[in-house]
Amino acid sequence: MTYILALDQGTSSSRAIVFDERGEVVSIAQESLDMIFPADGWVEQDPEALWQSTLNSGRAALAQAELTGSDIAAIGITNQRETTLVWDKNTGDCVANAVVWQDRRTAARCEEIEADGMAETIAHKTGLVVDPYFSATKLAWLLDGNGSLRTAAQRGDLCFGTVDSFLLWRLTKGRSHKTDATNASRTMLFDIRRQQWDEELCRYLNVPADMLPAVCDSAGEFGVAHTEWFGAPIPVTGIAGDQQSALIGQACFEVGMSKSTYGTGCFLMTNTGPMLVNSSHGLLTTVGYRIGGQTTYALEGSIFVAGVAVKWLRDKLRMIDEAGDTEGIAEANGVDTGGVYVVPAFTGLGAPYWEPDVRGTITGMTLDTSREQIVTATLQSVAYQTAELVDAMAHDGPDLARVRVDGGMVVNDWVCQFLADILDVDVERPAITETTALGAASLASVGAGLVGDLQTLAHGWRIDRAFHPGMPAPRRAMLLDGWKSAVARARYGA
Repeated sequence: MTYILALDQGTSSSRAIVFDERGEVVSIAQESLDMIFPADGWVEQDPEALWQSTLNSGRAALAQAELTGSDIAAIGITNQRETTLVWDKNTGDCVANAVVWQDRRTAARCEEIEADGMAETIAHKTGLVVDPYFSATKLAWLLDGNGSLRTAAQRGDLCFGTVDSFLLWRLTKGRSHKTDATNASRTMLFDIRRQQWDEELCRYLNVPADMLPAVCDSAGEFGVAHTEWFGAPIPVTGIAGDQQSALIGQACFEVGMSKSTYGTGCFLMTNTGPMLVNSSHGLLTTVGYRIGGQTTYALEGSIFVAGVAVKWLRDKLRMIDEAGDTEGIAEANGVDTGGVYVVPAFTGLGAPYWEPDVRGTITGMTLDTSREQIVTATLQSVAYQTAELVDAMAHDGPDLARVRVDGGMVVNDWVCQFLADILDVDVERPAITETTALGAASLASVGAGLVGDLQTLAHGWRIDRAFHPGMPAPRRAMLLDGWKSAVARARYGA
């Protein structure tokens, strides 16, 4: 039996999953992670916690499977995207905390970029909007705020990387400073047409090119994990950002196929094949994956808050004891929230608005408003936000006949059914819900030569359950109109 180790470094936790050659899960290990909030809109993480939790999870998954490093044919890495790290090339130590993708500290800098007239150039080259979400302004902020770091960067002593690059550097003990095209496409420094770092954008943001990792295909030779970590040298042969990895894990290999992931945030992605589709409705054009030098593009809608809103209900409002409690509460409450809407813009609004300064609101509350209604409205907010993305997708590309879903929230049947009702499309939940890690394992299998191509793996995708829309159209329209009014209040205070 051949085994693949997938390292899935996410925002809320680091996970490791061992897959066998049939794509079946052999073992899973996980460690939770904390976030640091130094100021309003600032979100950081301890780089050492990212590394150590990933390493611990990998070792625990091997132990649980009763395997050793010598049993593992290859490692695949998937990671939270846009999170920005800078480390000393000589010591491997990070010079600051990781600035997380949710961080909004560079909102003012993004306004300056737009005022400079650079938004159109950035959209054309990178497929992205100008927003603090992406890595480039985070990196510039770190360098601009510390003269010694700027000097060290210009001297060639510092490395920049998203989480995948940082983990690869640590795994290979500094022998490999690389990333893949999917992660590079999320930095706002990468020309997705020419598939290379863009000199003009690096110069404009004053980012030394020597800091940047080499950009590789998503499947191939990235380096070898040192024997110290897992007891044997293991090649790293697959890397992709988490949402692209989920696209692969959901076997969305045909043009028009879509997946929507509900983790900390929500990310809807549609495969557009070799065609680069420019959005005029607030979506992102990005790299879906790159294999054998051939790029597959995708359209993406990004929502910053999904599962983390459930964590907010549990940890801050203490309305629930466990995330799983929300399903029973929503089922007992039903769809009617008494006019209550939760707009969870805790770190601003993502697609299709891209307004980093908006903050969360709850509208429609009365003295009769109950805990159950607020919990239900929080779950509903995820579907309403997804509906806005689906509407944008319909304007920019093909209509979606169905959506494959994954992530922690979709174990909740109520959420999946409400999604189907609000989107008015079939929602398909896979038998293997660990699609992000499965995508990384699939890439590693291709990169290690264990399978010929990704399409070979498509037949392994199996459905667990399909949820079919059943809500009357007038009811759906009324709920969505209420959501739009709630969003307008969050945006304009009206």
